[in-house]
Amino acid sequence: QTLATVEAMKMENVLKAERKGIVKHVAASQGQSLAVDELIMEFE
Repeated sequence: QTLATVEAMKMENVLKAERKGIVKHVAASQGQSLAVDELIMEFE
């Protein structure tokens, strides 16, 4: 399942779930610039 799409250097990177889980918190928002190793979302 697709969780998010992150654009970097005009390329879209799709983040997909590798296993079942529940999203606990989404730390990033649409259009936000992200730093290296910045938290995007947390899971339970």
